[in-house]
Amino acid sequence: LGGLHSAKLLLWSFDFAEIAERQHVGDWQGAGVLLVEAARMLEAAGAEGLLICTNTMHKLADQVEVAVSIPLIHIADATATAVAQAGVTRPALLATRFTMDQDFYKGRLADRYGLHSVVPDEAGRDMVHRVIYDELCQGIVTAESKAAYIDEIARMRRDENIDSVIMGCTEITMLIGQQDFDIPVFDTTRIHAEAAVEFALG
Repeated sequence: LGGLHSAKLLLWSFDFAEIAERQHVGDWQGAGVLLVEAARMLEAAGAEGLLICTNTMHKLADQVEVAVSIPLIHIADATATAVAQAGVTRPALLATRFTMDQDFYKGRLADRYGLHSVVPDEAGRDMVHRVIYDELCQGIVTAESKAAYIDEIARMRRDENIDSVIMGCTEITMLIGQQDFDIPVFDTTRIHAEAAVEFALG
């Protein structure tokens, strides 16, 4: 629309400490109760579509989706579309350990889109996860952690034959971006937001 137009939004912001605590003790049922409650309240307030603005909590996307009657715009679907449009098929997936270790994200990319995402090795997953929770989620950005991420991607290019990178946690954009690499880098935060715009204008 341009000009002075801006989106009409309904926003439910969680206290992330409550979510993170449930994540780390494996209380996904409790986290799901919180997300479903929020989704239903947003729908009751007039929302016409729904986004879960985090990659990791898409572990509960199916549970949220069946609890409401409005469409849920899935971050992995939007990301897969962008990856396919770029013509790459073997992206590295950098994310929280929950996203890297479990199948709700990787499996969706593979089963629905034929994309084989590759995660770092054990030490790499530990490093990526630690930087997200101990640094990025708390607003801490260091040159050392940026170098560690870049080094891990270089290792994966050499050893795992990756052809692109999915920044599968919304905080990773604070640390690295397309400017740091000569292979495609997919910013899931931006991709998800653009999918929401397309939905709203469609």
